[in-house]
Amino acid sequence: MVEKIQGLSDRLCDAIENFIKLIGHIVMWGNGILILVIILQVVLRYGFGKGMVVLEELQWHLYGLGIMIGASYSLVTDSHIRVDIIQANMGQKWKNRWELFGIVFLLLPFAFVILDHSLDFVHESFRVNERSDAPLGLPFRWIIKGVIPVSFSLLILAAISRMVRILNSMGKGKSDGNR
Repeated sequence: MVEKIQGLSDRLCDAIENFIKLIGHIVMWGNGILILVIILQVVLRYGFGKGMVVLEELQWHLYGLGIMIGASYSLVTDSHIRVDIIQANMGQKWKNRWELFGIVFLLLPFAFVILDHSLDFVHESFRVNERSDAPLGLPFRWIIKGVIPVSFSLLILAAISRMVRILNSMGKGKSDGNR
């Protein structure tokens, strides 16, 4: 029975992680667009003395999109930054416990607080149809603000998936919570 539950949870974790990876791969193409926008802005500003506010703001939006979605992607692919100095002398059992502690008491509470506060933030931006303060800036600022709750929702899903994988590996007596 336990094996069936673990098998089901593994398939659910796979589905969640594959969904996050798909979104991450789509958003990664924004980095190519970001590079082109930066090059165009540099050429226009320094080559022709005519920089464009819309390109400047588009750079920030594309950069923000990559960073925000990249958080959940890096957690799923286990490529996030760690403070390994603490884990350096721990066995795998204690590394798993330490990671669970970090997910349960640090990552998830932080992500839930940001998600909760971002909903009103985005709603108000949408309600007033917020746009750039610059006269020639980008309209619909609520779109980029809407990335905040989306990205933190994905981060919460990624953290829960990671936590389930660690608990499954600990339940099986394995020493590794990674795939």
